[in-house]
Amino acid sequence: MDILRLNTAGSVDDGKSTLIGRLLFDTQSIPQDKLEAIAASSQRKGLDFVDLSLLTDGLIAEREQGITIDVAHVYFSTPTRKYIIADSPGHVEYTRNMVTGASTAQVSIILIDSRHGVVEQTYRHFFISTLLRIPKVLVCVNKMDLVNFSQDVFSNIVSDFYAFAEKIKFEGQIIDFIPVCSLHGDNIAKGSDRMPWYEGKTLLQELETTNLKENNDELPSRMPVQYVVRPRTDEFHDYRGYAGKVSSGIFKVGDTVTALPSEQTSVIKKIQKFESSLDEAHSKESVTLLLTDDIDISRGNMLVKKGQEPIAAKYIVAHVCWMAHEPLSIGKVYWLQHGNQLVKAKIDAIQHVIVPDTLEHQSATQLKLNDIAVLSLKLAHPIFADTFATNRSNGGFICVDPGTNNTVGVGFIEELYESVPVQEFAI
Repeated sequence: MDILRLNTAGSVDDGKSTLIGRLLFDTQSIPQDKLEAIAASSQRKGLDFVDLSLLTDGLIAEREQGITIDVAHVYFSTPTRKYIIADSPGHVEYTRNMVTGASTAQVSIILIDSRHGVVEQTYRHFFISTLLRIPKVLVCVNKMDLVNFSQDVFSNIVSDFYAFAEKIKFEGQIIDFIPVCSLHGDNIAKGSDRMPWYEGKTLLQELETTNLKENNDELPSRMPVQYVVRPRTDEFHDYRGYAGKVSSGIFKVGDTVTALPSEQTSVIKKIQKFESSLDEAHSKESVTLLLTDDIDISRGNMLVKKGQEPIAAKYIVAHVCWMAHEPLSIGKVYWLQHGNQLVKAKIDAIQHVIVPDTLEHQSATQLKLNDIAVLSLKLAHPIFADTFATNRSNGGFICVDPGTNNTVGVGFIEELYESVPVQEFAI
């Protein structure tokens, strides 16, 4: 069974946690003892219904306030496939949490309260989904029971959302809209008799029929080396293998590969996965490559198929979401972690800060917590990256504070240069 990774986001009180709880309940994914526990908890709160949001709101502060604060991962399955839901907070002050939760998602579920329509947070949620190149977005217009299941209300929300989405959606991104009532289960796992005007799929049907086989195999072949395997035993005295996870593309026995940064080449002699030998290794597979030549390769280097070498970039432009309370300043040096590579990076310029709900560009000398901006960074050593738009698996990085070792930012590469662009020196 394949795994579909989802991210959910919505403004406060949009009913996101309840929607997830309803999805679990309708797919019979809740153990009986847990269902009894949340029923008892709902009764203690004086509710006349089972509060399914308690399934995902695990923190005490979340239960007290009825909001989502931290990312909660929820797992369930159907006969068709397995699912991992990253239930992300929607409020502006938890933007960094949403970016984290959405970082591996294939589908983004955005909730809108039918009474309030498209609001500032809705724009932010879709902007982040687009920034992270999430290929499918399902917009669930919730609490339709509170607007008398009005088709006009739903249609107006669809129009308002599209007016913004058309400005930033990328080519091939799919957006679908579903009117739902998560409290009662309308159009979650079963269709709704109360909205006969809606002829589309339920939320579960959309998830079950989503075909999002990532085309990483068709991308340039990349494998960051995690470990050099040298047993040095009598049985494997001369064994030298390069272990790692293929981030994109396919490696086959007989392929000529280039080791970066040395640019030495060799031919793949054998591909091993545990105790098995493979003819080829696909993206997302963890394997060990054995080459015909003993060349200088160590952890942090990258093996690529000859003719598909990326730029050795010492200067990059990237979208960055700042995740630390201490602000980012121009000229400060951080560690930049790209795959297995760790290099020093100096903040050369803050080109602009982006206001997600209006797409306005603002000038700034610092980045504050949850800000999203376009930065220029100078690197002490080259990295072997692709742009995030062309190769999601090789186009992202994190910034690490050298003093605390805390992750302080996450970035998505937009442009790569082998040296500082000439225009940077313009007066």
